[in-house]
Amino acid sequence: MNPNFLQTPIPYLKGVGPNRAETLRTELGIESYRDLLHLFPNRYLDKTQYYKIIQLQPSGADVQIVGKIVHLKTLEQKRGKRLVASFVDDTGQMELVWFRGHKWIRENLKLNEPYVVFGRTARYGNTFSMPHPEMELLSEHQQGLKVAMQPIYPSTEKLSTKGITNRVISKMVQQLFLDCKGKFPESLAPSIIEELRLISKSEALFNIHFPKNQELLAKAQFRLKFEELFFVQLQLISKKILRKHKIKGLRFDQVGDNFNTFFSEHLPFELTNAQKRVIKEIRKDMGSNAQMNRLLQGDVGSGKTIVALLCMLLAADNGFQSCLVAPTEILAQQHYNGLKELLGKMDVKIALLTGSTKKSERTLLHNQLENGNLNILVGTHAVLEDKVQFKNLGLAIIDEQHRFGVAQRSKLWHKNEIPPHILVMTATPIPRTLAMSLYGDLDISVIDELPPGRKPIKTVHRFDSNRLKVFQFIKDEIKKGRQIYIVYPLIKESEALDYKDLMDGYESIARDFPKSDYQISIVHGKMKPADKDYEMERFVKGETQIMVATTVIEVGVNVPNASVMIIESAERFGLSQLHQLRGRVGRGAEQSFCILMTSHKLSEDAKTRLQTMVRTNDGFEIAEVDLKLRGPGDLMGTQQSGLLNLKIADIVKDNQILKTARYHALQLLKNDPRLEKEENKYILIAYTKMMQQSNIWNYIS
Repeated sequence: MNPNFLQTPIPYLKGVGPNRAETLRTELGIESYRDLLHLFPNRYLDKTQYYKIIQLQPSGADVQIVGKIVHLKTLEQKRGKRLVASFVDDTGQMELVWFRGHKWIRENLKLNEPYVVFGRTARYGNTFSMPHPEMELLSEHQQGLKVAMQPIYPSTEKLSTKGITNRVISKMVQQLFLDCKGKFPESLAPSIIEELRLISKSEALFNIHFPKNQELLAKAQFRLKFEELFFVQLQLISKKILRKHKIKGLRFDQVGDNFNTFFSEHLPFELTNAQKRVIKEIRKDMGSNAQMNRLLQGDVGSGKTIVALLCMLLAADNGFQSCLVAPTEILAQQHYNGLKELLGKMDVKIALLTGSTKKSERTLLHNQLENGNLNILVGTHAVLEDKVQFKNLGLAIIDEQHRFGVAQRSKLWHKNEIPPHILVMTATPIPRTLAMSLYGDLDISVIDELPPGRKPIKTVHRFDSNRLKVFQFIKDEIKKGRQIYIVYPLIKESEALDYKDLMDGYESIARDFPKSDYQISIVHGKMKPADKDYEMERFVKGETQIMVATTVIEVGVNVPNASVMIIESAERFGLSQLHQLRGRVGRGAEQSFCILMTSHKLSEDAKTRLQTMVRTNDGFEIAEVDLKLRGPGDLMGTQQSGLLNLKIADIVKDNQILKTARYHALQLLKNDPRLEKEENKYILIAYTKMMQQSNIWNYIS
């Protein structure tokens, strides 16, 4: 087979043509023979058995019958007409029924010719009927590729209206197999095929489209899932190896006054063992000659900021600058205030740069950065702008990294001649499965214990009918001197509705908590930034006891005195968001509470989310449940979802295959880093082809 055969544009396939090709391109992204070959069926209908009419049961299952049409009639009904055919075999009679397309169907049906009909039956009285059956003349049926189990392909409304039915797509795939005689180049090494007892590439592709039976289908699925995940892992791991060998890193081998002074005199509490372990991992990275590219995961409140600061002091000790980039102004401001407080009177210059920074301050800042007088810059996306130039940026820390696009992250690389060390921090725990696929090219550190003295947050689920009791509980907590968050959902598409929910809620709270006794702050997306900051500031200073807000407070507001988080319409939030919001309380030494308020009407998924929140505070367990509920694409948000554009594998359900694929990719690269050995030639060819396509994997981190 010509190696470039599969690159042939789809209009050239017999039975496609320019019009169908355009629809296939826009609806299913099919542009070449290869794309059609990799359009895998969603499910299969078992066509291994032929039924007799006498055997039919009212089960609603799809069945296949051989018989003849002996009579056709059109019947009037309330709306329009229906076409009815009497269909017989040697055991009995049934009806075939059509509610639309009569004229065309009537013209094309042949009486007294053997047909194979396939569809779902229903029984009316003693007669079975089959609406809109799939039909094929027995003679054609016997000539076609023997398909025991019928593949059902992905479809859209537009495909159906343009007449590109499942049968049409199946015919196109058959044509493709006939054109290339069912032979496809192998893409794995014989040793892997032997060890895992995989069927060949050609057999796998044939049996995914036209399986003879369940067993062959299962073998085809395993082979293709393994291969897909294997090449993903191969690409990620080789990137990691390449970066460690090729990309020269800055060497931080001095542990000097800044680090030591802070460690011995300014550390507010004893570091946890997890923090010590992570700092050790980072110091090892920064002390080697390679560029660090590490992901730091730690649940809300686990002390990532202290780790980040110690790394930045290490950079300063080695004569380099650092920057910490956060997704929102509020979070950047908070990091800045927190770091300033931790540094106390130490001689470390730190500054803040956000969209609101005045022009005069910016000019001064730019000068200080360029002449090296500034050690640490904290900021938002404003830090990424081209005019922000450092004298020698040695460490870039990105907080809540899933809020930043890949292109934005790469800008930090170019802020220094030798790329700075990169530390990516997230409080959204990423399940191991997902981390292996999305961040397989990063080293991963996890802070998996909370600082001493922190009490776990108590979480409860209450229905709206318990609201009075909840309000009483709030009053009792306020009497103890505590503060309260009440959060309403924010769903972009319906801002007006969200605003109404928030304002209605605010009014009912204002009635129960009158101004004479209580002060309430309100924060939402329609406010000017200055007003938002003013309200936040009042709450932080303790001038207001209740903060009514939309999810703008999800990330990074730190008020140790706030001990109660009430989440309204909690069923409208995703699990990771509920977990993030809960992390806004429990930052002081007092017992904190999270109350999830919902109506009685809950979907099964919503019940699972609420039960998970009540059961556990473990962010990783929550992330695993979230991954199972929502699937990998959703979990990473739109910027990253393309990364998991897998054709057949599912990294949640196929977790074991993923681990096997990663193991084999690691072994392969250990023994043959450049894929030069004869036995790996197929892998090299397939891998090179993938790298030439403008593949998503080329853009990871």
